[in-house]
Amino acid sequence: MTTTSPQPVLPRTVPSGASGAPGGRARWARVAGWAMPVVAFIIGVWGNTRPSAWTDEIVTIDVARRSWPELIDLLGRVDAVHGLHYILMYLVGQANGSLNEFTARVPSALAVAVAVAGLVWLGRLLGGPRLGPGAGLLLAVLPTASRYAQEARSFAFVMAVAVLATGALVKALAGRDGPAGRPRKRWLAGYAVLVALLGWFNVLGLLLVPAHAVTVLLRRPGRPAVVRLLAAQAAGVAAVVPLLVLGSAQSSAVGEAAPVTAGTPVNYFTWLLTPGQDTLPTALRLLLTLTALAALAVLVARRRAAPPSALAVGVPWLAVPPLLLMAVSLGHPLFAYRYLLFCLPALALLLAAAVAVVPPRRRLVLPLLAAVPLAASHVAIRQEDSRQWDTRAVIRTLRIHDAPGDAVLFSGARCGLIATAFKEAFTNRPDLGRARTAAGLGALDNLPADPALLRDRLDRTSRVWHVTCTHLSSGAREAAARTTEAQERVLSRAGFSPAFHHSARGVDITLEQRAGAGPSVRAAGARRDPAPVPVPVPVQAPARAPGGGDG
Repeated sequence: MTTTSPQPVLPRTVPSGASGAPGGRARWARVAGWAMPVVAFIIGVWGNTRPSAWTDEIVTIDVARRSWPELIDLLGRVDAVHGLHYILMYLVGQANGSLNEFTARVPSALAVAVAVAGLVWLGRLLGGPRLGPGAGLLLAVLPTASRYAQEARSFAFVMAVAVLATGALVKALAGRDGPAGRPRKRWLAGYAVLVALLGWFNVLGLLLVPAHAVTVLLRRPGRPAVVRLLAAQAAGVAAVVPLLVLGSAQSSAVGEAAPVTAGTPVNYFTWLLTPGQDTLPTALRLLLTLTALAALAVLVARRRAAPPSALAVGVPWLAVPPLLLMAVSLGHPLFAYRYLLFCLPALALLLAAAVAVVPPRRRLVLPLLAAVPLAASHVAIRQEDSRQWDTRAVIRTLRIHDAPGDAVLFSGARCGLIATAFKEAFTNRPDLGRARTAAGLGALDNLPADPALLRDRLDRTSRVWHVTCTHLSSGAREAAARTTEAQERVLSRAGFSPAFHHSARGVDITLEQRAGAGPSVRAAGARRDPAPVPVPVPVQAPARAPGGGDG
């Protein structure tokens, strides 16, 4: 009886030299493949100290600076889903002796470099020596990759593991052990481990597993291979079950998610190309989006000329996770674009495949159209105020205008962590609004002082810098508004009134000064008189009550 052989996911990779390619060209392809992760790392660390650390990064720095018992206590109470990343950052801090914005972000740049190296490898498996370096280069230069190479969170690590897991899947489907045609056991074992690691870095990374299942269905490797792959996936997911159980009990730690609308798929695609942070002009963003869509349209039109394995891997990887997350978010809001960063390599892979099928004479058109938007986006994401909180403005304002004996008072969820994450900048500036530290509570936020304690502390100072964080979720905004109102009542009753005010992205900074006491803002270092321009110089703030200090 004759049996039909199942369709493999891809042919065995043939060395470039064996296919007739000149030796010099093959060597150049190998050098280019090694160069891509280096390029990605250089771009990732370029200007990584310019953007101001924002909420989530401040949490990472604060948590990583805690003692080991305090860290374990936290993970048993809240945010266990980010526990692997916190532990990694704790180890980085221990090895480096301290943790700051630069050292907290460098591991993410390394993770992006690993993702690029993995994509070069994967592209070669799927489409030969040209597709790999091309895909790796595209991932390295995409602004969204650089944006998260400069983010002290776990998303770049999820992306790197997703690329490696996809490569392991492809090798497991392509390899054979013995006459029975079984996938290579070592790649199956590696795939299971990587799936587990994916979930431990971020449970939403497991949305890649259904995408892999679609890839397997498209390539039809045969029932035995499918069974073994499903078993490897199940083993990997099972290893994440303890985290899923613990994380579900800590669901209150999940922040507010964006609502899913009809425009979400388009916004997702645009976000993959450039996060923008509202700083990239609409015309440039539209040009970049249309260029990418045109490239994908060419790929669809000339799909017979493209490597079928690249399409079978790339299309589900790009489309299935966001569709599943959007569907889940209709009932339980979870959707946030950063959770889907691990889909970015799929876009780079497909765009590289599209460039490969474009006629040689027209190949330069696509990169030329994209060059200006990409460059503008890279500049935009490296601005100080390109993140949700401009904490650098807070530190700079205090450094320029403070006086001996000044204190600080924070309002807004996790706003007080600015002082604990950047202890050096707040030395000798006591936080009057903190009753207990987040580390002491085993929590992600400080315990605020009650009005009686705050009033008692105000008696010991004549100037207070009131820092209000404004970029918050709706629920956090309501709580912050109540806290701010209570603090202002205590300040007013203690004889304080606004003497200086400055607003930056996500933060408001107000100097509260007791009438007739302490040096004025000018004496503390203001460089010129108040002026009605949006720069960080002293301006008169609306007083809550008669009286009130210098302008």
